[in-house]
Amino acid sequence: MIVRELELNLDAFEGPFDLLLTLVLKEELDLRDVDVAAIVLAFLDRLAERDELDLDACGEFLVLVSALLELKARGLFPHEAAELAELEPEAAAEELARRLAEYRRMKEAAAWLRDRLVAEGDRFFRLGPAPLAPRIEPQLAPQDPARLAAALRALAVEPPPVSLAHMALRFPPVSQFLERFRAVLRRRSRFDFDAEVRGLSRIEQAVAFLALLDLRRFGEVTIEQAAPFAPIRVTRSREENRDRDERTVAWTVRSA
Repeated sequence: MIVRELELNLDAFEGPFDLLLTLVLKEELDLRDVDVAAIVLAFLDRLAERDELDLDACGEFLVLVSALLELKARGLFPHEAAELAELEPEAAAEELARRLAEYRRMKEAAAWLRDRLVAEGDRFFRLGPAPLAPRIEPQLAPQDPARLAAALRALAVEPPPVSLAHMALRFPPVSQFLERFRAVLRRRSRFDFDAEVRGLSRIEQAVAFLALLDLRRFGEVTIEQAAPFAPIRVTRSREENRDRDERTVAWTVRSA
């Protein structure tokens, strides 16, 4: 794709890009009226129609558009108006041609570097000292054989076995607390569970709670708690009270 033949349809100009450049260099078209962004969009649309990336055309277009932007930027500053006025069309054309030639030299240098990379890409260099460089022998600190033997003997000693006795859990029997709670219920019909287990370890308190649940499962007690984490009140069940009353009446009759 030839960039200079790019067709443009702008508000201030309509025609090929090459004609736009000529009018701008001859000062027949005010560069402030040229929409450079529209030129860039037109070039991108042209690239999209070709469905391929033309690097040469892109490079040439960047050079030309950058020159237009530079000229337009200079025209926007009043203090550079005099310098811009002194620029003759021939001088501007020569400056543009010089930049295009410099761009072509850079492109040729890039192609030369790419060819060199392809040609020399199979060569690998080993990093290391020069072949004739003197070798530096590592100097070891003086060693004591007796100390080394003592250290090896210390490493060979078998360490003492690790005791896991502190991790063992010893649970008291549930029957112990069953008898304890039944003895309390024989003396009184109600007691506070927290008061009975106060001072015991956490494991003993857990086993005591299991014993309390067994008493509830056997129907010997009723359990009440007003709210979560509130004191637990244990009461002898009604059947147990009735049996105890019957035993008391029978004992009284026999005694009479």
